[in-house]
Amino acid sequence: MTKVETVVLLATSLLASMPLPALAGGVPEPSGYRMDDYRAPVPATLRGARVVTTSEAEALWREKQAIFLDVMPAPLKPADLPAGTIWRDPTRKDIPDSIWLVNVGYGALNKEQAKYFRDALVKYTGNDDSKSILFYCMTDCWMSWNAARRAVEWGYKSVLWYPPGADGWERAGLPLEERRPQVAP
Repeated sequence: MTKVETVVLLATSLLASMPLPALAGGVPEPSGYRMDDYRAPVPATLRGARVVTTSEAEALWREKQAIFLDVMPAPLKPADLPAGTIWRDPTRKDIPDSIWLVNVGYGALNKEQAKYFRDALVKYTGNDDSKSILFYCMTDCWMSWNAARRAVEWGYKSVLWYPPGADGWERAGLPLEERRPQVAP
């Protein structure tokens, strides 16, 4: 075997052993939650969940076959606002009929956030862990990946993840509507 043939054989063996996202230049799926830098490229996969495309998400939405949960975080009212300052809760344009659950996509949730998230999942699924739940936020946002992963860990059996998020939905020419965050389930 020549040196060139040996190099080709070794390179072929190495490429064959790499996971598909690594071959495509994508982000490998981590073993844990993403803890920071949430607006960054995301993996193409999520173990235990089904990743859906825009056309699949649209079909689920039109047929009302899934609960759509927007998990984009929302700014909180600043504690040091001067007296008399008017604070308006933030709004967001998201997929119609979605529920905006704020701050549940962080890598670590405190007890209150975890309870809020669990209670919301129970309420909106009717305590049926087999109901389809679709998680999204924005393109290249780990919040939806983390939230979907957490739902899988909590035993939900039909978890869907829509990586393009509200901005991918909008790029496809699909409707958005203004929404306020769901403060308590």
